[in-house]
Amino acid sequence: NSRENRTVDFSLRESRNELEEIVITSGYTVNERSITAGKINIRPMDMPQAITIIGRETLEKQQVLRVSDVLQQVNGVYLSGTTGGFQEEISARGFAFSSANTFKNGVRFNNAVMPEMSAVERVEFLKGGSAVLFGNVAPGGIMNIVTKKPKFSQGGSLSLRTGSFGFIKPQLDFYGSLDKKQQAAFRVNTTYEKANSFRDQVSSTRFYINPSFLFKLSSRTELTITGDYLSDDRTPDFGTGAINYEVAPVPRNYFLGVNWGYNKSTQSMINTTLTTQLSNNWQFTGTAAWQQFNSSLFAAARPNTGGFMVQQDGTWIRGLQKSRSAQDYFLLQTDFTGKFNTGSISHQLLAGADADQYYTDGYTFQTTAYNNGLSNTSIRNRNIYDTINVFDPYGNAYSRRNDIPYLAPNLLTASPIFRAGVYVQDLVHLSSKWKVLAGLRYSRQENQRATVDTLAKGTRGYINAYLSEALNPRTGLVFQPDDHHSFFVSYTNNFSPNTGVDTANNPLKPSVIGQWEAGFKSDLLKKKLSVNLTTYIIRNSDLSLAVVNPPASVPSARELVGEVTSKGIELDLQGKP
Repeated sequence: NSRENRTVDFSLRESRNELEEIVITSGYTVNERSITAGKINIRPMDMPQAITIIGRETLEKQQVLRVSDVLQQVNGVYLSGTTGGFQEEISARGFAFSSANTFKNGVRFNNAVMPEMSAVERVEFLKGGSAVLFGNVAPGGIMNIVTKKPKFSQGGSLSLRTGSFGFIKPQLDFYGSLDKKQQAAFRVNTTYEKANSFRDQVSSTRFYINPSFLFKLSSRTELTITGDYLSDDRTPDFGTGAINYEVAPVPRNYFLGVNWGYNKSTQSMINTTLTTQLSNNWQFTGTAAWQQFNSSLFAAARPNTGGFMVQQDGTWIRGLQKSRSAQDYFLLQTDFTGKFNTGSISHQLLAGADADQYYTDGYTFQTTAYNNGLSNTSIRNRNIYDTINVFDPYGNAYSRRNDIPYLAPNLLTASPIFRAGVYVQDLVHLSSKWKVLAGLRYSRQENQRATVDTLAKGTRGYINAYLSEALNPRTGLVFQPDDHHSFFVSYTNNFSPNTGVDTANNPLKPSVIGQWEAGFKSDLLKKKLSVNLTTYIIRNSDLSLAVVNPPASVPSARELVGEVTSKGIELDLQGKP
């Protein structure tokens, strides 16, 4: 009988099992995920700037091996060179990235070696001007690589990747809690890679380890310590050259370098970040980082360099190149972020300061000393190793050498650079539809006096110090008719220090590069499709050029009279059917 009432007595037995981890998946679109490179939690939909985030799912599905694989998913950022196979040179919107434009966990890293991607959680791209946040960066944009973070749950993975030409790459990733109270956690990612190449005599080995630790110092304060070590050893491969500016019809497996050539690089990084929640609306983040980079190259010169062109019949006089560099980098950075209201207007404020120091030692080597035994005095002091034919590089038509000559160190150049800046940025919510982003940064870069030691002669010279200062504004207007559409327009500028002096022997002022950007961001079909359209103009009206008729007292004088402009349109579509 459905109307009959019944009484049932029962009891529940208490269990000691604890819920260790809750996994929450969300359907955020590319316009809703905040970007850590922005230093403040602002949705891309609220930013008057083009932003692209390539997340873990895409990286794993694509089986990303190099940064160039990631760039296939990014509009306006592209691979512009490979430098002998040991570096991937990146450019954006017509401007090359230097090490000042590449970041790992928010800290600059030296991009003269290909970064390891096996421990990467996501890759963030802030296109266009970012000088307010980072100071002296190229105007095309910046790239920030975010590595995987510690977890309190126990787990991990072991994988093996293999492929053509002897490629093999085992990977290990494990994580867990360091104590029962779950106040400390760790994660370790490591991999070893070994491979040959489609080119004869070319091979490479890499080792990488990325340990990280998370400490909950209190309910409001966390400390993260991340280590990063990469060793890369490979045969430099500068390709098969060109004849009369056309690619030489050389079989792709032919190697035109020396079989003993090498490029060895090591990169060590330690990044410590302290984050504390000062109140419900205010947060402090402090970062201290150190990086050491060492590189050593000894190989044949590139084809068609040093005045020795590949001839029509394939004859090429090979020279040698040798260099070594060592760099130490230090960074201190503080950021305050918070939310507050002035009447009916709300604000998202970022205020911070940073200072970093480079110490770089660069060695060059004498590439003509080993020619002193040549009987032909006209070529005795030129960089000549031997002569080969690119169409038959292993043949006996010429006396191909295989010995490793001793090249004495020639110059040691020590170049210290100090940079510092203070910045403030405010995202003002005028209403639910109108927002204004305004910011200003003062930057100071001091290229301190460099020393040049001529090692063979035991003499020392100097390169004069010069100072570059700049104020970089940023302003943008955002209109959002609803939660799924956003229109924006913005202006900012970057600065680029200039070496050299003018006709009065005074240091050149830095070049100021203006940028205008406008765009549209939209999430359609119930957030299943994101459509972002951006147009931009980047103009450097103060390009440094050599003076046409310099005075005799300053024969290498330069002046800021050139101009270069980059402009384009970018359309990004991202779907989640």
